[in-house]
Amino acid sequence: MNESLQKKIIIAQRNELTESVIYRELARRTKDSRNRQVLERIAQEEEAHALFWASLSKQEVAPKRLRVVLYVALAKIFGITFGIKFMESKENAAQNVYAAIREVSPQIEQIINDEERHEHELMQLINEERLAYVSSIVLGLNDALVELTGALAGFTLALQNARLIAVVGLITGIAASMSMAASEYLATKHESAAENSAKSPLKASIYTGSAYVVTVIILILPYLLFDDFVVSFLFVVANALAIIFLFTFYVCVAKELSFKKRFFEMAGLSTGIAAVNFLIGLGIRTVFGVDV
Repeated sequence: MNESLQKKIIIAQRNELTESVIYRELARRTKDSRNRQVLERIAQEEEAHALFWASLSKQEVAPKRLRVVLYVALAKIFGITFGIKFMESKENAAQNVYAAIREVSPQIEQIINDEERHEHELMQLINEERLAYVSSIVLGLNDALVELTGALAGFTLALQNARLIAVVGLITGIAASMSMAASEYLATKHESAAENSAKSPLKASIYTGSAYVVTVIILILPYLLFDDFVVSFLFVVANALAIIFLFTFYVCVAKELSFKKRFFEMAGLSTGIAAVNFLIGLGIRTVFGVDV
């Protein structure tokens, strides 16, 4: 076995061992017994793969501890499904390593098949509440971003007073969040009755309302921190784009969707409506002679 091939086998061995440790850590930390069993099964398979690579490399390796800490932290913050799928999305390089050393043993083909098929199937078994209600979170975020960003654009031009804009924006945002939560409650209740869905209308409304309120606070905050209403609005736009980027990234990783199309679609919608409302605010100020 040449030196280059030996290095690739050691890389594969360390990757499998590291993933085995990650899955075991996630299994240890999860409270759901079904999810724990799934994670432990994946950990066992990864460990078996690592032992196979060790039989070829004839060396002992240590897992990448920093990588273990990173992915366990991501799973703790954003959920197990996000953590696992984000980790798996970074494994293309490992697949290339496996493909490069197929000729070493016929078992490698089976390992590649396991990596591509079986783990994916196991991950589909993981049940996580936040993903079941992701549509409710998206509803709250989308509406808050589109409606409040547009409203703040109009308020900024019409009122031109940072504190006053913050007060009006908070009143508008909180009222809208309660309205959205109530609408989601009724919609989910109707959907559950019609389709025999297990989703709780109360939980759906809480997720929607909470996502809306959090978004409102983030968007309003610049008007409370800065006296200049123009600077405040620029931060509103930046905050809105940051929220869109982060949440779109989360959903696309967790649901295995295309990121670019969804990000630009949502960003374009929010900024476009903000621009229209900016002009409306200017028109209202001019027509009614508002001077605050």
